[in-house]
Amino acid sequence: MRQWCEDILENLHLNHDELRETNNSVTLDELKEKFIQFQEELSGEDPIEINEIYEQANELYLQLEDHFERNDYNISDKTDRIQNQADHVVPIGGHILPPLPYRYDALQPYIDKEIMRIHHDKHHKSYVEGLNKAEKEMEKARSSNNFDLIKHWEREAAFNGAGHYLHTIFWTIMSPSGGGQPSGMLLQQINQSFGSFEKFKKHFTEAANNVEGGGWAILVWSPRSRRLEILQAEKHQNLSQWDVVPILVLDVWEHAYYLQYKNERKKYIDNWWKIVNWKEAERRYNEAQKLKWQPL
Repeated sequence: MRQWCEDILENLHLNHDELRETNNSVTLDELKEKFIQFQEELSGEDPIEINEIYEQANELYLQLEDHFERNDYNISDKTDRIQNQADHVVPIGGHILPPLPYRYDALQPYIDKEIMRIHHDKHHKSYVEGLNKAEKEMEKARSSNNFDLIKHWEREAAFNGAGHYLHTIFWTIMSPSGGGQPSGMLLQQINQSFGSFEKFKKHFTEAANNVEGGGWAILVWSPRSRRLEILQAEKHQNLSQWDVVPILVLDVWEHAYYLQYKNERKKYIDNWWKIVNWKEAERRYNEAQKLKWQPL
């Protein structure tokens, strides 16, 4: 989380002049001070409860996003550009839990506040910690040349890594103002790959509803077949497919819905369509479709 604060502050510093042209610099400076204060609290001697850490992080992120939106500034585009400039590499065992891009209660009534809190702060956090642990243990194995437990740690890296990456996508492809259907190139490709949006939606819904145990339904772009496909993933990684790029993901582990929907997975899936963030799905597709391998 400290690294997340550092990245935000570095981004604001690197682009201060451009931001000042389109935003109120006083408010921007106040936000910078809040990030610095939060960073100091994280480094302080007094321990902070984990729930409080993520609530503060979410609140700061939302304040920053709201500031840019009110000043007609596209923070998503800017963040992408900054990340490309920084060329940041995640160090071994250095993955972090991303803050939610909205409040815990933002997706109600379709997904309850308490579900979002537990899902993000506990389940997703555990995948990040598990991935970091696995990466560090494999680093130790390389250093000591002792690979007796490599099978175990490779499994842990696959399970927790897939869990971390899929959840990171999952939060972004939902929105309080979502729902409806996509437009542009994504809609064209859905029609081409599945016959129509309604056929795609029915296929995706049934795939999600019939995942064995816990897992995911995933809309992917295949650079090899050069079309969209729908996959299931049991757990996070079983039955999935290499050489594809996830576009839209739906978590159907029980922890994603059981507190609110009990065993009515289908009802959860039907309501989930009302909060799909098609703009983010379109952005992911527009980038993914640039990747094309020899069709075989």
